Amino acid sequence: MNEQIVDISWGSLLLGYLLLMLPYFAMWYFKTGLVKDSIIAVLRMTAQLLLTGIYLEYMFTMNNILLNLCWAVVMILIAAFTIIRRSGLNYKLYLWPVFLSGLFSIIVTDAFFLGGVIKLDNMFEARYFIPITGMLIGNTLRTIIVALNSYYSNIKEKTEFYQWHLANGATRKEALLPFRRHALRNAFNPLIATTAIVGLISLPGMMTGQILGGSSPNTAIKYQIMLMITIFSAATISVILTMIISDKYAFDKFDNLRV
Repeated sequence: MNEQIVDISWGSLLLGYLLLMLPYFAMWYFKTGLVKDSIIAVLRMTAQLLLTGIYLEYMFTMNNILLNLCWAVVMILIAAFTIIRRSGLNYKLYLWPVFLSGLFSIIVTDAFFLGGVIKLDNMFEARYFIPITGMLIGNTLRTIIVALNSYYSNIKEKTEFYQWHLANGATRKEALLPFRRHALRNAFNPLIATTAIVGLISLPGMMTGQILGGSSPNTAIKYQIMLMITIFSAATISVILTMIISDKYAFDKFDNLRV
C-alpha cells in the first residue's frame, strides 16, 4: 500500500477543466443566470487552493507552533465572519460569541483527537494540526449557519409565542427552549443523514485522499471514523455554545430580541 501516488500534470489539470463545459452549457441553456457566478466560483476556488498549496508547503517546512496557532485563529475568525454574514446577523452583536464558541470547540475536539486518540508527541504538528483543524471548521460551518438562521428567524416570526411564554411566568431560558429545539433539529438532521450514509453511498474526502496517498484502507477508515465523530462533537459544542453566549447579547434587559 505504499506505491508512489500518481501525480496530475498541469496540462492534465487544465484538460480537466473541460468537464465544466457540461454544467455551464446546462446553466446557459436553461437561462439560470448562474453561468457568471459559477465561473467566478471556480476561478476563486482554483486561486485559493493554489495559494493554499504554497503556504501549506511553507508552514509544513517551518512547523512553528506559534505560527500554526495563529493560522488556526485566523481560520476560526474567517469562519465566524462567514457564519454571521450567511445567517444575516449583526456583526457587533454576534461576532464575539460565534468566535469564542468556535475557538472553544476546536480546542476541545483538537486536543481529544490529536492528543488523546492519535497521541501525537507534538499536538501542534503542522501536517496534522492544520488540515484536521481546517476540516473541523469547514465541516461544522454549515451546521452552525443553519442553526443560527433557524433559531433567530423563528424567534422573529413567532415573537408573540415567545412573549406569551414570558407573560405566563416563564424565564427567558424556558421561553427560548422550543426555538432552540427547533434550531437543533434543522441543523443536525442533514449532518445525521450524511453520517448515516458514509461508506455506503459516499467515500469522504479525507479517506479517499489517504488511500490515494498510499495509506491502508483500514488506516484511512479509522481516521475517517474519528473525524466524523469529531465533526459531530465540534458542531454540537459550537452550536449550543453560540446560542447560549449570543443570547446574552441578542436580548435587552426586558428580554426583547434586539434584531
